[in-house]
Amino acid sequence: MAGQENLTWLTQEAFDRRTAELEQLTGEGRHDIAKKIEAAREEGDLKENGGYHAAKEEQGKIEARIRVLTELLRHAVVGDVQDDDGVVEPGILVTAKIMGDESVFLLGSREIVADDSDLDVYSEKSPLGMAINGLKVGESTAYTAPNGKEIMVEIVKIATYSG
Repeated sequence: MAGQENLTWLTQEAFDRRTAELEQLTGEGRHDIAKKIEAAREEGDLKENGGYHAAKEEQGKIEARIRVLTELLRHAVVGDVQDDDGVVEPGILVTAKIMGDESVFLLGSREIVADDSDLDVYSEKSPLGMAINGLKVGESTAYTAPNGKEIMVEIVKIATYSG
């Protein structure tokens, strides 16, 4: 279906968390950085003003994150946490043997997990994600990594992601 490639599945909790982050950045975040820039500007010569340059760099990062969140939320498909129906799909916690090594990761968007989580996340649009999406426990496949190497992957376990 045309246009589907830009859609990102998010839980309601993840959607709400990212919406709150966007509201904070576009409101208080922009206001705070504007005050920092103005205070640094008042210190004098902008060429050698480290505080000014740091504040401008921070402003650039804030604006970049605002663009990312705006695009993400514009194209989000919000749904319930995926139930473990035995099929790999976005929002599912996957245990897989990749080239013989067992790995646990979430299939979906990095935005689903909390900011302080160290859980690995692979997009369903990545080579690995496209290869395993729709597989069942015990099934295996191969995919071509970006470096051209053929990689074997076997689905060991599927579980509902509880965040």
